[in-house]
Formats: sequence, structure tokens, C-alpha cells
Amino acid sequence: MRALVIDSHGGPEALRLADIPAPTPGPGQALVQVAYAGLNPADWKTCEGRLARYITYQFPFVPGFDLAGVVVAVGPGVHNLAPGARVFGSSTQGQGGNGSYAEFTLVYEAMLARAPENITLADAAGLTTAGTTAYGSIIDVGGLKAGQSVLINGGAGGVGTLGIQIARNAGARVAVTCSPRNADYVRSLGAELAIDYRDGRVVDQARAWAPDGVDLVVDAVGLDSLVADATKIVRPGGAYVEIQTLFEESSDALKSEAARAGVRIASNMAAIARLPEHLERLADLVAKGEVTPPPTEIVPLEAAGEALARIKAGHVRGKIVLQVADLH
Repeated sequence: MRALVIDSHGGPEALRLADIPAPTPGPGQALVQVAYAGLNPADWKTCEGRLARYITYQFPFVPGFDLAGVVVAVGPGVHNLAPGARVFGSSTQGQGGNGSYAEFTLVYEAMLARAPENITLADAAGLTTAGTTAYGSIIDVGGLKAGQSVLINGGAGGVGTLGIQIARNAGARVAVTCSPRNADYVRSLGAELAIDYRDGRVVDQARAWAPDGVDLVVDAVGLDSLVADATKIVRPGGAYVEIQTLFEESSDALKSEAARAGVRIASNMAAIARLPEHLERLADLVAKGEVTPPPTEIVPLEAAGEALARIKAGHVRGKIVLQVADLH
């Protein structure tokens, strides 16, 4: 089968097209013909070796977490999927297997959900990582409830655009940081306030919007851009949730200061064990039309390196997906 592989750690230039053997599903696994592979910041970090603490690399290695496609075969113990099912989910890359930048990939049944009929497979391919990260951070780790408030740092990206809708569906008020060109877009998704992150007044505008502090901050940007101001933005008893795959960890001193102020600093990784549940809940919200996938840009498989370089540089609105096959 055709696949994009890396032979060693490196930047986008390390990716090359190769012909490798197609896999065979084992117990609990489905073999999926990939229609589209979703791109995430975690993908360029995978290529560069930054996820070595989580992934066992066997070169040549196929990157890619997210996918959407059609089940073509199932292994022993798979009970709820059959060949022909339209699905989306996450590859076995996190368990040391090959990823989704290939014509076929293996996926554990628990890591697949049926693709909602009201969206395309291209849109479905961009949902898994961004959507489950947003859901786990906001609902599970963040504990956001109706009537509460959340500030999403990085509102126009994949996590942010889905997070706005998930929070609004939960009955919460939403503010975000974004660039001015994305302000109208995030408001159209339900954000009450769009804060220009470049003008240096994020804390002031957040406190003007929520004078007692917000109940939750979800930081989808990282780079320690807001964590130092956690106690100024979050109310006592609230939480600041960091997206762990960004690998920017707040210092012990900052965490201790936040704890003394009654602010909990947590990682979305605390919800990883419930990812299958989040995937099903996300699929349900999309199927009901309560959450709409972010704008999807489709690029050919061969353009993965260029697309990952753009994601690494930041400021991509919505999601980029690789077209692997013309499936519907």
C-alpha cells in the first residue's frame, strides 16, 4: 500500500512516499481504508521525535493520529463494526503501530466511532484529536457547567472552534483569544467575546467580561502565554487546563501560587482514559447538529510536509486533512 513514512526523526522534509505491506487486523482491531487523514500539531512533533515518551518508533514509521474512512476487515473480538461502516477515529500510532498517513491503517474498535451521516468523511477526519481534546478539557477535566464561563486561549484553531460549541452546548458563556481577522468567525460559533491576543490586554478584557474571574481557562496555545496570569483570570475554585501535547509545563512555583489562590492547574491528559467515551459523545453532538466541524482544507497526501510546516508556524484556522482515497 502507499504511505508516507519517516526513516528517522526530522522536520517535514523527512516525510517520503513509500510502498509498504498492508496490515492485518488483530484482536479488537479493524482495518480501515483511509479516505482522509487529519493533521494536528502532534503530528509534526511525532516526526521530530518529541513524542518519544509516548510512542515506540519502528522505522520506516507512518505518522498520523486522526482518520476517517471505511472498515474493510475486522479482527477477532470486534462486535459493533463490520466491513462497509463509515468511521472516524484514531490510529494505533500511540500504541506503537503505524499511523493514518496511509491507504490502510489499524484501529482498535474502542477508538472508532461511526461517522455522522450529516458530514463528509473529510470533515470527520479533522474531528478526533481536536474534538476529544476540547471535550475532555472542558467537560471532563474542566467540569464546566451551565451558567459558568470559560476563556479558550486560541479560539480559531481546531480545539478552539470545537471547544466554543461544546461549551455553548453545555450552557456556558464563552470568551476566546484570537487574531482580529478571526473575531467575527469565533463569534459566529457562539463566543461572546473575542480578545486580540496581541494587544497586551488579555487579562484586563477577561476581567471586564467576568469581573469575579472565569470558571475555566482552556489553553490551546501553550508557550506559557497565559499560565502566569492564571490567578488574575480564573476565579478561586476555578481551573486552568493545559493541552499537554504542547509540552510547555508551568513551573512548580506557578502551580503553588495558583493552588494558594484556589485555582487548579491541570492537564487534559487526565481525561485520556475516557477518550472512547468522548469520541462517542462528540459523534453524537455532530450527528444532532449541535456541533459543526471546523472549516476543512483538503490537500493531497504528497503535500503533508508543507501542511505540517504551516501548522507548526501557527495561525491555521480550522483543520487541514490529507486526501488519501476518494471515498464518501
